[in-house]
Amino acid sequence: MSRSAAPARVSLAGFGAVGTELARRLAAGVPGLELSAVAARDHAKARATLDALGIDVPVVTIAELEPRSDIVVECAPAALLREIVEPVVRAGKEVVVLSAGVLLAAPDLVELAERHGGRILVPTGALLGLDAVAAAAESRIASVRMTTHKPTRGLVGAPHLGGDDLSAVEQPTRVFAGDARGAAEGFPANLNVAAALALAARGAPSVDVEIWADPTVTRNTHTIEVSSDVADFTMTIRNVPSENPKTGRITALSVLSLLRKRYAPLSVGS
Repeated sequence: MSRSAAPARVSLAGFGAVGTELARRLAAGVPGLELSAVAARDHAKARATLDALGIDVPVVTIAELEPRSDIVVECAPAALLREIVEPVVRAGKEVVVLSAGVLLAAPDLVELAERHGGRILVPTGALLGLDAVAAAAESRIASVRMTTHKPTRGLVGAPHLGGDDLSAVEQPTRVFAGDARGAAEGFPANLNVAAALALAARGAPSVDVEIWADPTVTRNTHTIEVSSDVADFTMTIRNVPSENPKTGRITALSVLSLLRKRYAPLSVGS
């Protein structure tokens, strides 16, 4: 982007912990970017939060975002992903997707973006090393494994648990073992990191996932192990939860880093 060009308009589809942090950071000033609008389920609450932060942008419906945006950041419940993504990519624009689990079951959205010149960007989010995984996928990945330990309160309400009460869990307990798609479907508010890993590891035989409810940890902890013909590596990240225990604080900052690199004169990392 030319330095004389108008800033790219960034809107937020969702205004929970991630959306609020992004609004605050964007409003504080990021070269080449400006916050243009926010879509939220509770308009009055979103308006009050924006006013408290001193941010003067409109609160609109999801349907009103695309005309006000060059880039839309999806940070909403996974069930709203298609409603958010379709009009943006159909208009040939960019959308940053945090609910990456839905993409595993919706390849038509990627096809729609390709037909119309739009782009779907998946940030690293709460996981590290996706650039290394994607680089290994340019050759041949033999195996990928991800093990997640979460405080029990961060798993409450997951569909896979079927309402099971985790309050009595006193030691690390495995609550899921399967593939990345199953993890993302069973824990849609928790395991978008598994979907992002699977998308990065394209061509891998599978991405095996274990999820543990762990009362001994206070941070969302993910370990990935990759074996390939170019490198074997193991990485662990322990994320500090945001005010929403299902989401790490680093998630919003990962989106900000991705957006900043889109228009920065120097970009580090693939």
